[in-house]
Amino acid sequence: MSVKADEFTDTIEIYKKSQVVAPFFTSAYGYAVFPTIGKGGFVVGGAFGKGHVYQGGKVTGEASLIKVSVGFQAGGQAFSEMIFFEDKRAYEEFISGEFEFDAAASAVAITAGVQAKAGSEGASASATAGPATGKQAKADYYKGMVVFTHAKGGLMYEASVGGQKFSFKSKE
Repeated sequence: MSVKADEFTDTIEIYKKSQVVAPFFTSAYGYAVFPTIGKGGFVVGGAFGKGHVYQGGKVTGEASLIKVSVGFQAGGQAFSEMIFFEDKRAYEEFISGEFEFDAAASAVAITAGVQAKAGSEGASASATAGPATGKQAKADYYKGMVVFTHAKGGLMYEASVGGQKFSFKSKE
Protein backbone atom coordinates (compact mmCIF):
# COMPACT_ATOMS: atom_id res chain seq x y z
CA MET A 1 0.00 0.00 0.00
CA SER A 2 1.41 3.39 -0.95
CA VAL A 3 -0.15 5.33 1.94
CA LYS A 4 2.41 5.89 4.72
CA ALA A 5 1.62 4.73 8.25
CA ASP A 6 2.15 8.22 9.68
CA GLU A 7 -0.57 9.56 7.36
CA PHE A 8 -2.99 7.34 9.26
CA THR A 9 -1.71 8.53 12.65
CA ASP A 10 -1.90 12.17 11.54
CA THR A 11 -5.44 11.72 10.22
CA ILE A 12 -6.62 9.98 13.40
CA GLU A 13 -5.16 12.83 15.49
CA ILE A 14 -7.12 15.41 13.46
CA TYR A 15 -10.36 13.56 14.17
CA LYS A 16 -9.55 13.10 17.86
CA LYS A 17 -9.43 16.91 18.19
CA SER A 18 -13.09 17.17 17.23
CA GLN A 19 -15.45 17.24 20.23
CA VAL A 20 -18.03 15.47 18.09
CA VAL A 21 -15.73 12.64 16.95
CA ALA A 22 -13.59 12.03 20.07
CA PRO A 23 -16.19 9.96 22.00
CA PHE A 24 -16.46 7.46 19.14
CA PHE A 25 -12.82 6.43 19.59
CA THR A 26 -13.64 4.93 23.00
CA SER A 27 -17.14 3.59 22.31
CA ALA A 28 -16.90 2.15 18.78
CA TYR A 29 -16.16 -1.51 18.09
CA GLY A 30 -13.78 -0.49 15.29
CA TYR A 31 -13.20 2.07 12.58
CA ALA A 32 -11.85 2.68 9.07
CA VAL A 33 -9.52 5.58 8.21
CA PHE A 34 -9.01 7.04 4.74
CA PRO A 35 -6.28 9.74 4.97
CA THR A 36 -6.87 11.15 1.50
CA ILE A 37 -9.79 10.67 -0.85
CA GLY A 38 -9.63 12.54 -4.11
CA LYS A 39 -12.81 13.37 -5.94
CA GLY A 40 -13.54 15.29 -9.06
CA GLY A 41 -15.83 15.52 -11.97
CA PHE A 42 -17.68 17.40 -14.60
CA VAL A 43 -21.16 15.86 -15.07
CA VAL A 44 -19.70 12.39 -14.38
CA GLY A 45 -17.57 12.26 -11.28
CA GLY A 46 -15.64 9.88 -9.15
CA ALA A 47 -13.76 9.46 -5.92
CA PHE A 48 -11.05 7.06 -4.80
CA GLY A 49 -9.12 6.41 -1.63
CA LYS A 50 -7.24 3.72 0.27
CA GLY A 51 -7.50 3.15 3.98
CA HIS A 52 -6.93 0.92 6.97
CA VAL A 53 -9.54 -0.84 9.08
CA TYR A 54 -8.96 -1.06 12.84
CA GLN A 55 -10.46 -3.23 15.57
CA GLY A 56 -9.20 -3.18 19.13
CA GLY A 57 -6.65 -0.51 18.18
CA LYS A 58 -4.94 -2.78 15.62
CA VAL A 59 -5.00 -2.76 11.84
CA THR A 60 -7.04 -5.73 10.61
CA GLY A 61 -6.84 -4.98 6.91
CA GLU A 62 -6.89 -2.53 4.04
CA ALA A 63 -9.94 -1.00 2.40
CA SER A 64 -10.48 0.77 -0.90
CA LEU A 65 -13.22 3.31 -1.53
CA ILE A 66 -14.66 4.16 -4.93
CA LYS A 67 -17.59 6.31 -5.88
CA VAL A 68 -18.99 7.06 -9.30
CA SER A 69 -21.66 9.72 -9.58
CA VAL A 70 -23.74 11.20 -12.36
CA GLY A 71 -25.50 14.54 -12.09
CA PHE A 72 -24.67 18.22 -11.88
CA GLN A 73 -21.14 18.56 -10.53
CA ALA A 74 -18.00 20.48 -11.34
CA GLY A 75 -14.63 20.74 -9.64
CA GLY A 76 -12.31 18.69 -7.50
CA GLN A 77 -11.66 18.13 -3.82
CA ALA A 78 -9.46 16.18 -1.43
CA PHE A 79 -10.76 15.07 1.95
CA SER A 80 -10.19 12.46 4.63
CA GLU A 81 -12.87 10.14 5.96
CA MET A 82 -13.43 8.06 9.08
CA ILE A 83 -16.11 5.42 9.52
CA PHE A 84 -16.90 4.14 13.01
CA PHE A 85 -18.56 0.76 13.57
CA GLU A 86 -20.96 0.68 16.51
CA ASP A 87 -20.73 -3.07 17.07
CA LYS A 88 -19.36 -6.35 15.75
CA ARG A 89 -22.30 -6.75 13.34
CA ALA A 90 -21.56 -3.40 11.62
CA TYR A 91 -17.82 -4.16 11.52
CA GLU A 92 -18.43 -7.62 10.00
CA GLU A 93 -20.82 -6.14 7.44
CA PHE A 94 -18.17 -3.63 6.33
CA ILE A 95 -15.34 -6.19 6.06
CA SER A 96 -17.53 -8.84 4.40
CA GLY A 97 -15.96 -8.14 1.01
CA GLU A 98 -17.95 -5.60 -0.95
CA PHE A 99 -19.89 -3.04 1.07
CA GLU A 100 -21.84 -0.05 -0.25
CA PHE A 101 -23.57 2.79 1.58
CA ASP A 102 -27.18 3.25 0.55
CA ALA A 103 -28.49 6.60 -0.67
CA ALA A 104 -29.72 7.58 2.83
CA ALA A 105 -26.24 7.32 4.38
CA SER A 106 -24.45 10.60 4.96
CA ALA A 107 -21.39 12.00 6.68
CA VAL A 108 -20.82 14.83 9.11
CA ALA A 109 -18.21 17.37 8.01
CA ILE A 110 -15.95 18.25 10.95
CA THR A 111 -14.38 21.32 9.35
CA ALA A 112 -14.95 24.66 11.04
CA GLY A 113 -18.18 26.48 10.40
CA VAL A 114 -19.65 23.60 8.43
CA GLN A 115 -22.78 21.94 9.71
CA ALA A 116 -23.83 20.44 6.41
CA LYS A 117 -23.94 16.76 5.64
CA ALA A 118 -21.56 15.33 3.11
CA GLY A 119 -21.01 11.92 1.61
CA SER A 120 -22.78 9.23 -0.27
CA GLU A 121 -26.07 11.07 -0.54
CA GLY A 122 -24.26 13.61 -2.70
CA ALA A 123 -24.29 16.81 -0.67
CA SER A 124 -20.92 18.20 0.26
CA ALA A 125 -19.32 21.26 1.74
CA SER A 126 -15.80 22.43 2.39
CA ALA A 127 -14.41 25.35 4.31
CA THR A 128 -11.52 24.52 6.54
CA ALA A 129 -9.91 26.06 9.56
CA GLY A 130 -9.57 22.83 11.51
CA PRO A 131 -12.01 20.64 13.37
CA ALA A 132 -11.56 22.23 16.79
CA THR A 133 -13.14 25.57 15.87
CA GLY A 134 -16.69 26.52 15.02
CA LYS A 135 -19.89 24.74 15.96
CA GLN A 136 -19.96 21.15 14.76
CA ALA A 137 -22.93 19.03 13.84
CA LYS A 138 -24.14 16.29 16.19
CA ALA A 139 -23.45 12.79 14.93
CA ASP A 140 -25.11 9.44 15.55
CA TYR A 141 -24.97 5.96 14.11
CA TYR A 142 -27.01 5.04 11.04
CA LYS A 143 -27.38 1.27 10.59
CA GLY A 144 -24.46 0.76 12.97
CA MET A 145 -22.05 3.17 11.28
CA VAL A 146 -21.23 6.86 11.50
CA VAL A 147 -19.10 8.71 8.93
CA PHE A 148 -17.04 11.87 9.36
CA THR A 149 -15.22 13.85 6.68
CA HIS A 150 -12.60 16.57 6.86
CA ALA A 151 -11.94 18.76 3.82
CA LYS A 152 -8.27 19.03 2.91
CA GLY A 153 -8.54 21.32 -0.10
CA GLY A 154 -10.26 22.09 -3.35
CA LEU A 155 -13.71 23.22 -4.27
CA MET A 156 -16.54 21.19 -5.67
CA TYR A 157 -20.27 21.60 -6.03
CA GLU A 158 -22.13 18.33 -6.30
CA ALA A 159 -25.80 17.38 -6.55
CA SER A 160 -25.52 13.80 -7.70
CA VAL A 161 -26.56 10.23 -7.03
CA GLY A 162 -24.35 7.30 -6.19
CA GLY A 163 -22.99 5.55 -3.15
CA GLN A 164 -19.55 4.86 -1.85
CA LYS A 165 -18.42 1.27 -2.42
CA PHE A 166 -15.75 -0.40 -0.34
CA SER A 167 -13.65 -3.49 -0.76
CA PHE A 168 -11.67 -5.06 2.09
CA LYS A 169 -8.50 -7.12 2.14
CA SER A 170 -7.60 -8.81 5.43
CA LYS A 171 -4.13 -8.25 6.84
CA GLU A 172 -3.83 -11.99 7.53
